[in-house]
Amino acid sequence: VQLQASGGGLVQAGGSLRLSCAASGGTFSSYHMGWFRQVPGKGREFVAGITWSGSATDYADSVKGRFIISRDNAKNTVHLQMNSLKPEDTAVYYCAPSIVEGDKNWRGFGSWGQGTLVTVSS
Repeated sequence: VQLQASGGGLVQAGGSLRLSCAASGGTFSSYHMGWFRQVPGKGREFVAGITWSGSATDYADSVKGRFIISRDNAKNTVHLQMNSLKPEDTAVYYCAPSIVEGDKNWRGFGSWGQGTLVTVSS
């Protein structure tokens, strides 16, 4: 499955952004999907995940209560609503099909795409 993330940009602390990830070329609805982020010089970290049916979600402690993940299998898209943004949320955000290895332990696989840059100013 090919993925294209969009919706990033520059926002002030306390603001909101909505990221989208469009999938093509695969059976999107059969995959759990995760959002991950990466800061230059650091490893990629799990942000949020949603099961293939959308019946369950999972969040990193750092974003729980501020971010909301959702999906629309009819449109092959997954979204990340980000509220109350903080400067430490600044990163490149990626979506990926994921394997759930435990609570807050999601591992993305396959093609990650280019990601979308989120910059939060203080």
